[in-house]
Order: sequence, then C-alpha cells, then structure tokens
Amino acid sequence: MILKHPFVTEKAMVLLENESKIQFLVHRQATKHQIKREIEKSFDQKVKHVDTLMTMHGEKKAIVSFENDKAAEEILSRLGIM
Repeated sequence: MILKHPFVTEKAMVLLENESKIQFLVHRQATKHQIKREIEKSFDQKVKHVDTLMTMHGEKKAIVSFENDKAAEEILSRLGIM
C-alpha cells in the first residue's frame, strides 16, 4: 500500500480551504506517478498534480491537487475527517 493516511494539521486544513489540496503520508519509496495512480484508483477523482517532500521526522508527504475543485473536501468527508 502506497498511501499510509491523510496528514491533517491546521496548516493542511488551510491548504485544503484555500487551494483545494490534500496531504497524505506515503511510503518512502513511492514515486509521484505511483501516488497519483493509487489516489485515482482509491477515490475515483482525477489528480492534477502531486508534490512530495520529506518531513523532519523522515516521513514522505504528498501534497495532491485535483482537477475537480471539490474533490479534496469530498475525499476527506468520505474518510470521516471533515
């Protein structure tokens, strides 16, 4: 499994509200293409762009933007976070 879980912080929620982006912690060796494919398969939403970065704790975080502006909110709602 490439996706571990959504990364939810105050900063992540601001990013969701302002830019409709969602953050996930992902497997350390996962590529952007693998992350995109996994999210599209799991949530049936078209991904526009994936950015990745390493956290200070050595975990890999993906910041995902979607073609549909409401997709990020819908996904978090489906997961019971919003």
